[in-house]
Amino acid sequence: MEMSFVPFVQSPIEVVRRMLQLAKVEERDLVYDLGSGDGMTVITSCREFGAQAVGVELRADLVKRSTDEIRRLKLTGCGRIFQTDFFNFDISDATVVILYLNTPTNARLKPKLEKELKDGTRVVSHDFEITGWKPLVVSRDNPLGHAIYLYKLPESLVGSDGSPPYTSSSLA
Repeated sequence: MEMSFVPFVQSPIEVVRRMLQLAKVEERDLVYDLGSGDGMTVITSCREFGAQAVGVELRADLVKRSTDEIRRLKLTGCGRIFQTDFFNFDISDATVVILYLNTPTNARLKPKLEKELKDGTRVVSHDFEITGWKPLVVSRDNPLGHAIYLYKLPESLVGSDGSPPYTSSSLA
């Protein structure tokens, strides 16, 4: 079995929905779930939000399980799962990135996100912050017991002195 960066822990469907709601996912979006596990975020993105969705998962058993469920639900035109290391997977066309990893993995992933994601991309992390980024929203109320962090590029990026690494004119 492949070595995972984090153990698979299923996100409650209420958390998945809340993450997608906070990111304001809609039909025109392309959602990437890095460490997609059972594929629930990919499936929910397609079924409930009408978006295209891509899961990236290292474990073969979880890829099979989620791919089988996507086929069963007849969502193959909308959702796909790739079995690979997300550090080596191009995410540059994402408009939304969903994470349920851990703080060290988020920190390791941060340079890739900053390099590959376009301005306007929303990044949502379940329970674990992206150290050094400023969340636009931190939701702890619903569902109770879970923290959801919403970031948006470039607004969430801050320089080492706490100032944004861009000028206001670059946001026009």
